[in-house]
Amino acid sequence: MLLLEVISGEPLPKPDRGKMRFHKIANVNKALEYIESKGVKLVSIGAEEIVDGNVKMTLGLIWTIILRFAIQDINVEELSARDGLLLWCQRKTAPYNNVNVQNFHNSWKDGLAFCALIHRHRPDLLDYSQLHKGDPIHNLNLAFDIAEKHLDIPRMLDAEDVARHPDEKSTMTYVSCFYHAFRNMREPPAPVIRQPPPQRVVVAPPPERDWRKDAETAANRICRVLKVNQENEKMMEDYENLASDLLAWINRWMPWLANRSTDDTLRQAQQKLEDYRNYRRSEKPPRIEDKGRLETLFNTLQTRLRLSNRPAFCPRDGHLVKDINAAWAGLEDSEKGFEEWLLSEIMRLERLEHLAEKFRRKCALHEEWAHGKEDALRSNDWRSCGLYKIKALRKRHEAFESDLGAHQDRVEQIAAIARELNNLRYPDIGPINARCQAICSQWDRLGQLSSKRRETLEDAERIAERLDSLYLDFAKRAAPFNNWLDGAREDLADLVIVHEMREIEELVSAHDQFKSTLGDADREFSSINQIEHEVEHLVTSHGLDRELLRNPYTDLSASDIRRKWGEVQSSVPRRDSQLQSELKRQQNNERLRTIFAEKANQVGPWLERELEQVLAIGLGGRGRLEDAIQQLRSIQRNVLGYKSNLDELERIHQEMQENFVFENRKSRYSMESLRVGWETLLTSINKTINEFENQVLLRDSKGISEEQIAEFRASFSHFDKERAGLDPEQLRACLISVGYTIRPGREGDAELHRVLAHVDPNRMGRVPFEAFLDFMTKENSDQDTVEQMIDSFRILASGKTFITAEELERELPRDQAAYCMARMAPSREPGAPPRSFDYVTFSRSLYSQ
Repeated sequence: MLLLEVISGEPLPKPDRGKMRFHKIANVNKALEYIESKGVKLVSIGAEEIVDGNVKMTLGLIWTIILRFAIQDINVEELSARDGLLLWCQRKTAPYNNVNVQNFHNSWKDGLAFCALIHRHRPDLLDYSQLHKGDPIHNLNLAFDIAEKHLDIPRMLDAEDVARHPDEKSTMTYVSCFYHAFRNMREPPAPVIRQPPPQRVVVAPPPERDWRKDAETAANRICRVLKVNQENEKMMEDYENLASDLLAWINRWMPWLANRSTDDTLRQAQQKLEDYRNYRRSEKPPRIEDKGRLETLFNTLQTRLRLSNRPAFCPRDGHLVKDINAAWAGLEDSEKGFEEWLLSEIMRLERLEHLAEKFRRKCALHEEWAHGKEDALRSNDWRSCGLYKIKALRKRHEAFESDLGAHQDRVEQIAAIARELNNLRYPDIGPINARCQAICSQWDRLGQLSSKRRETLEDAERIAERLDSLYLDFAKRAAPFNNWLDGAREDLADLVIVHEMREIEELVSAHDQFKSTLGDADREFSSINQIEHEVEHLVTSHGLDRELLRNPYTDLSASDIRRKWGEVQSSVPRRDSQLQSELKRQQNNERLRTIFAEKANQVGPWLERELEQVLAIGLGGRGRLEDAIQQLRSIQRNVLGYKSNLDELERIHQEMQENFVFENRKSRYSMESLRVGWETLLTSINKTINEFENQVLLRDSKGISEEQIAEFRASFSHFDKERAGLDPEQLRACLISVGYTIRPGREGDAELHRVLAHVDPNRMGRVPFEAFLDFMTKENSDQDTVEQMIDSFRILASGKTFITAEELERELPRDQAAYCMARMAPSREPGAPPRSFDYVTFSRSLYSQ
């Protein structure tokens, strides 16, 4: 309770004087009730826990009291308490050297920030120019003593603790005391820090405080209230605009979604489906976001108004959130089943269109068939014709009546489809009904005219039986023979496109079988031709009209048969020549396949053996490096001498490509695989020679023996199972195997990361043998290090932490001294003379540290 009276400045109820537990609980409850009366929410903090010594609860309660009564009322430019206090400190200490307040821990370690706050408001209490950044304990103790003696701020912190590990909350609490002490004090002008001769710090008595009203705080409060009011008005306007826009959009789409009429055409229904999908894909998602943003805006606005003690926002009629939700629900109801209805409507219209198209096709076929039939049935051509033509007309009329009966089903189907289209409410039914009626009327007329013509032709008595029999016999023979001729002409004119011997042999065999049937075909042709000659003889000998030479039972003529038969006879020799030429070409292609396969099946294994030998030399790790290089060069000469075999295969492959031979089942190797094998072999030889030459150079320059290189190679190859380099875990095992010490745990991981930084600087994830060997060579040899460079410069500088230009020019050659001075940064050490340089940073930059 005493703490609350001190920190709040208000009296509390008189505490109970007893020492018993219930007296203590009663006193703590009085303090808790006072805290809650100030609007502070205490969660899970009870008087019993405080009395029982719960440290966590006690510390939490103390920090809550500090925040409420010492920090929370700090207000600088509408910032939070912490940020406002930090901004106040930054403004007050801005003119002072070596003070840069960025937080409430490290920025206060040297004590200068505390002294700057005191000097800014009470410059009579200390001389800031006499303070040094390098003496934090003195600065902190000075500030704490002055605050306690002259500013009535209790000494809450220990100088040693603040200098080592400052606590943010403790520092913030202590600084807030300065804020409250200086808040209403008249602030002197910003100081100008000078550097006078050293003198003792004089502590003078504080002047009388000026408790005038802080106009800056009042202005800030007015600006904050006006800004909150402006923001609330802007949010209200945004809400009304967004609600109006959303309602207008809903009202625009709801009638469209509710309209489910069935009077549309298929194209209109499909366009409506496209519009609906565009609505779901493009129109509605942004409006869903608008609806959520509207609700969020409304809730945020109400919360802001409630927290700022403003009346609740009430939108105009129809714009309430519940009105928006109701309109949205109506839109959702309109959407329900719309797509399913639209799809079913499209399916219905598609079926109607299908039926209508079927109707039109059948009508077109019927109209095509019926075209000219009425004129033919009305014709009196039989009056001027002879006996045999009358007989022919009668037969053709019988055929017409048979055809007429066959078309009865089509007419009935047309009528049935028209009825179904009427039942299904086809939109464009008018033309359908008119066309159906015209066809039915024409069908009735055809039936009447056909009956009348049959009765007329039955009156004809004179029939020429022989001529009719010849016509019929010709028609029966000519039709199948004509079909055979058409098939033969098509087969003989077919292009010969084959890729294998088996295919051309099948074609030759089929052609030979066809030629064996030409004898029977010639006899059939003679029979048909004989019938045509006999008909012509009858017509000529009896002096009949030449029109009677036309066969009434078929459209085929003897001249067509003769022409096609002549084409077949002339095409047979050409087909023979084509097949024989292709047979020879395929035989040549088969020869090329065999030659290539024999050669490729020799070159492929040879390339594999040579590659295995090169890899064995590269991984062997035995013998002198010069011997291995000599052996590899010998293999390289042999490989280059073997190039002629690959060139021969390239020539054969080129010839095969020119003959369009793209597949060879006789060879286990393709030309591409042989090229890759050849290039891989040459690359492996050159790479291995280069590796061995680098090892020789490394051996000669670093003084390591071939036995060491062989040992490193053996260990590396043992762990490099995939021949792709070592990953970090394989590298750890390999280093341990060659005697490099890597301790377990974090220390070993750090050491492994250091090694990886040398052997894998690009972080590829794999370490090649050359990088591993280079690292092991460096580890086993004496090298210059950063520490050696720094020690060397320290010797030249006679032990100083900086070096002068005169020392560099005296100890180093002129060009080396100029190089160092051009790249060394000037020394920042106190007391360093002009033209002195920082050799430590320079040395580390040489080694990229």
